[in-house]
This record gives sequence, structure tokens and C-alpha cells, in this order.
Amino acid sequence: MYCTKFILNIPTKTLNDLNSLYSHSQRPIEYVKKNSHLSEEQIEFYNKNGFLVIKNLVSDDKLHRYKKRFEEICRGDVKVPGLIVMKDVSIISSEYVTGEKAINKIQELYNDPILFEYCCLPEILHYVTCFTGPNIKAMHSMLINKPPDPGTLTSRHPLHQDLYYFPFRPAENIVASWTAMEKVNRANGCLVVVPGSHKGDLLDHGYPDWEMGVNKLYHGIQSFDPSMPRVHLEMEKGDTVFFHPLLIHGSGSNKTSGFRKAISCHYASSDCSYIDVRGTNQEKVKQEADEVILKKYGPDVEVAFEDVWRLRSRLVQGEDLSM
Repeated sequence: MYCTKFILNIPTKTLNDLNSLYSHSQRPIEYVKKNSHLSEEQIEFYNKNGFLVIKNLVSDDKLHRYKKRFEEICRGDVKVPGLIVMKDVSIISSEYVTGEKAINKIQELYNDPILFEYCCLPEILHYVTCFTGPNIKAMHSMLINKPPDPGTLTSRHPLHQDLYYFPFRPAENIVASWTAMEKVNRANGCLVVVPGSHKGDLLDHGYPDWEMGVNKLYHGIQSFDPSMPRVHLEMEKGDTVFFHPLLIHGSGSNKTSGFRKAISCHYASSDCSYIDVRGTNQEKVKQEADEVILKKYGPDVEVAFEDVWRLRSRLVQGEDLSM
């Protein structure tokens, strides 16, 4: 039996402002599949806001297992081929910062059998099916280790929409899970979301013009209106938020002395279809991916953008259909 309690108080004014803001682009879309897992209240909340927090979903012992594995990887106790290890831009050139303190994110968790367990957890997939249907592929996975900000504000993640990175559709068959591995709040850089923004369009993204730099592939919305109402998702350890790929979200800087950890996976229905992003506002991220492939494999290797996603995706439930 899974805990289905969710608590989030959004001011009426905020919701009214957002309903007015997005009324021009609202489409008659049902964002939740027919299911017996969610209450009518939860379905209404997700349809209206584009996200849903489930309290105490992932147990402490599982999160401890993932944290321990992360620490082993950071220390170099285990080598995981194919795992992408990333450093914060503020310390990327430092040779004096090592271990867990040097790494702000690892990606492609499917390469590690312990960390990939998160993407396959029955308690996570129990809810994922409500948004993707029964045939599910894990498309992108990561463990985030947001570092204490050294005063550069580089630990921020600019407001963005995840669909910007994804060359597959429809958006309504895609969902993210994001689980707090410890208490997250405004002090250590919790997620911030714009409720209802999933009803809008995919906006133009690019690197923000931040004085002290920005982390690789941390693109942000170029024309974001700072007056738009936002909600900070303060969560306890084990709480999990599920959200739509068009939901505008990001996170603030970590103003504490500790690291803020979370583990996340993006899922899509296996009957989604790949699209050609050339000539669209997603072409920038494709070009950056092409540059990474060129640097890693040289000019003799050609890999299509959609093939990158095919290679990194893994079936976690049901049948492998068109993807």
C-alpha cells in the first residue's frame, strides 16, 4: 500500500493569476490517464497545476542505499563505465576539491545496477503509469548533489522546461519523478515551480547571462517574466514530486553548508514517437549534443540526436513499442 497523501497550499490569488495567464493557450487535454491509483482530488490537482507531490513514497533504507553508492562512486571505490559525472562550474578547474564535494550530478543511472533500482521501484512506477500508461521507458536519470554555494550563485538551476531537451512526443505521455533524499527547503535550494505552466507552449531556451557562469546544459527560459507566480516545493526525505515536461521549474542556490541530494528519472510511454528538432527552438540543445559526440568520438562517428536517446533509454515496464 502506497502513501497517497499530498499537501501543498497554493494561494488562491496565485492560481487565479495563472489561470488568467494561460487561458489563451489552454487546450482540452487530459493530463492523467484513467487509473484507480489517484483520487479525484489528485487528478484535478495535476490537471490544473502540472505536478503532484506524494509524501513519504520512497523509504529511508532505499535512499540510504543510493546515497552510499553515490559516495562510493565519488571516492572512486567503484568504476561505472558510461556514467556521466559532472562538476559545478565554480570548482570544475580545481584540483583541490575531491570526492563527493567535487561532484554535483551523475547521469545515466541505467549504467549502475544499484542506482537504476530507483527508476524501477514499484512504488514509483505505480504513479508513473497514471501519466504514461502501462508501457514505460526510463529516458533520463540522475542523482543531484547540489553543493553549498560559494557566493557565485552557480548552484542555481535556471527556470526551464524539460521538454526542451526531449526529441519525442506527445508531451502528455511523459512525466518526471523527483525524490528528496533529505529534507529540502528554500535554504538548500528546493525546486520552484510555476503552477499551470504545463498548459502553455515550449518556450525559447538558452544559457542565462550569469556573471559567474552556468553549469553545462543548464539552459533557461529566455523570456521568463519574473513577476509570474511561483511555488517553492519544500519536501521531506522520501517525498516525491511527479511533474509534466512543460512545467516551468528550477531551483535556487544552496545557502547552507551541506549538500542537497535528490534522485530523479524521466519516463515516457514506449509508444511515443521521435521528432526532428531541426529548425525548431530545440535545435540549440541538439547542436550542443552533436558537439559533445564530436569531441568524444571524433568526426568519423555520426550519431543522430534521436539515436542518443534510443541508446540511453531502458524499458522498465510493459512492452517496447515504437521507441
